[in-house]
Amino acid sequence: MASQSETRVLKIGISGSYGGLNLGDEAVLQSIVTQLRAAAPCEITVFSRDAKDTAARHKVERSIPVRDLSRDEVLPEVVGLDLFILGGGGILYDEAAAVYLREVAMAQEHHVPVLVYAVSAGPLHDAAARTLVRDTLSRADAVTVRERRARQLLEEVGVRDIEVTADPAFLLEPEPLPADALHREGLNEHRRLIGLSVREPGSAAPDIDENHYHALLANAADYMVDRLEADLVFVPMEPRRKDTQHSHAVVSKMAYAHRATVLKGEYTSGQLLSLMGHFDFAVGMRLHFLIFAALNRVPFVALPYSSKVAGFLEDLDIAMPPLKHVNAGQLIAYVDRWWDLRRNLQARLEKAVPEIQGRARRTHEIALQLLDGQRRRRDAEGGRAPGA
Repeated sequence: MASQSETRVLKIGISGSYGGLNLGDEAVLQSIVTQLRAAAPCEITVFSRDAKDTAARHKVERSIPVRDLSRDEVLPEVVGLDLFILGGGGILYDEAAAVYLREVAMAQEHHVPVLVYAVSAGPLHDAAARTLVRDTLSRADAVTVRERRARQLLEEVGVRDIEVTADPAFLLEPEPLPADALHREGLNEHRRLIGLSVREPGSAAPDIDENHYHALLANAADYMVDRLEADLVFVPMEPRRKDTQHSHAVVSKMAYAHRATVLKGEYTSGQLLSLMGHFDFAVGMRLHFLIFAALNRVPFVALPYSSKVAGFLEDLDIAMPPLKHVNAGQLIAYVDRWWDLRRNLQARLEKAVPEIQGRARRTHEIALQLLDGQRRRRDAEGGRAPGA
């Protein structure tokens, strides 16, 4: 007969940029939840920006509208946890750090183990934000980041004992598409398809000049239609927000706008991963668009707008200057070069992706180690709840 400690349901909280309808962030959460459920019986609470969407999309036991609640209202959801997970994703930057670290501080005050789960960091220029990140992460039980640049920045801030793992979305499993999905989008799978991804400017991407990159991508898109005889598919990773708007803005500047489609269907992250498997090539800005391309071994040209995208390219040993330093001629040259070398890039992805997936699994192993330690402590205390 199994012991009580072996059968007890583990209570795990996860906080990140979830419920914001970004399919990249939802891929991160889906991967974390899937791994946790496969390892042990658990009750998962997600601290979400849109609790209803999170509950429906991920079928978690509890989803808390954390940004609508005061500290005192959130506290009871934290104190009974066996593990509090912060991340993954790019959530430690000037404007957002204090928001996401509020619940971390609550967990630490009530002796709930904290795992910083494969996050990115930066920009961190504000002195108060840097101090808060340093003080809070220094008290975490384990800190993992998804690229070397994040470790370097956090070390500069004053955080120590940081392990570089990888984005949890590298462990995302594809999901079947509806049989007529491509037809409904107006796509001909027998033609060459090239995917594109854009994003809006904002605090997480302060260096983006939308007029510059709209014209840049429109010019490159026309070149790909003309030179590669391709149809273009814009993939909004935030379909209900500004990705769709910016995709149409690029299309409006194209000479061959009739050869471009902006996806309009609603997909899960796993379905979008499957859809991108139909692409022959990709050009994009958003990190998880590029990760989905890599998982499908679709060769791509990245447009690095932030350190997290640059860090991803470093993992693949691909050199690409920051988006703000790329002109129209340079981008066409990069597209031309990587199209001609696409078989080489596919071979590089075949080698690199399994290694990155191994690092992604390492974060999950750390989570299980912390849960095992918490289980042992609880058994030693006679089952007393965390924080009691």
